[in-house]
Parts: sequence; structure tokens; C-alpha cells
Amino acid sequence: MVKEKALLEALFFAAGEPVTIKKVSEITGLTPGEIKNLFRELRDEYRERNSGLELREVAGGFLMSTRPSFAPYIKKLQGERARQGLSQAAMETLAIIAYKQPITRLEIEAIRGVKVDKVLDRLKELNLIAEAGRKEVLGRPILYATTREFLKHFGLRDLSQLPSLEDKEE
Repeated sequence: MVKEKALLEALFFAAGEPVTIKKVSEITGLTPGEIKNLFRELRDEYRERNSGLELREVAGGFLMSTRPSFAPYIKKLQGERARQGLSQAAMETLAIIAYKQPITRLEIEAIRGVKVDKVLDRLKELNLIAEAGRKEVLGRPILYATTREFLKHFGLRDLSQLPSLEDKEE
């Protein structure tokens, strides 16, 4: 299984984004069970040797990335052109969408108390949210939901990994 482990390592490295078990299976011919076992072995090997890289389950797939503790050094290497942060308004709007999805613009504005058109445009541009259909009410307003990119951006396997809120209605 050494060869197969090396193969998975190469795929995860080259992908640069989460790769699903299905995709890995199509490429390698390995079974989903074999892929999961090899992934766990590789992940544990990286942890045991305190590697600068790590393997994680993110957004429904497997991802190779650098350890968060090395982020300051990587930013220096990249000349501070690292991913632009989100504004407070964008973070608040994104949190509302993540916990209440699918949700309309008017429902978001009712919670935030301010217009969110520009923020929604920015979040769509970053592919953190997407249209998720239309609400079956008068005017059929657009519903918004988070995307796979949202999960990837925040390092979540799925929405169940969102931090729990004591009172989600607030």
C-alpha cells in the first residue's frame, strides 16, 4: 500500500482543493474504503512527524494544506498578497446565511437592520454564497445559501461543524 499512499499524496498535493472520494476512486481504481484508510494513515503520519503540511476532510473531500501555525511565514513568502479578509458586515451577513439558509435578502436585512445588496454581491463574487432557488411567496424572492467554497474557506467538512449558538434566533 506504500505505492497507493504515495499516489494519494500526489493527488492531494496537485489538486490544491478538496478532492472527493468518488473522484479519487475514478482516478485510481481504489475502493472508497481503501481511500479512507489510506487517507487516515497519511493524515496520522503527517501529524506524528509534525509536518508543515496537513491532510483534512473539508467541504466533502480531502485537502492537503499547510498548517495554520505557519500562516505568518507563508504570507511573507507570498508578499502579503494572501486572501483578502472579509469586512465585519460581510462576516455578519455570511453568518446569518450560514445559520438560517436558505434565506432571502429581505429576511437578512430584517435581522441586520441595514441594506445588504452590496455585501451579497461581494459574497457571491467570492463564491461563498449562491442563489438557492426562490421562496414560494408573493414576488418569489431569491433564496441564498452557502456554497462548497464557503466550507473550504472556513475549513468545514459540512454545515454540522458550524459552532453551535446558544440561541440561533438572535
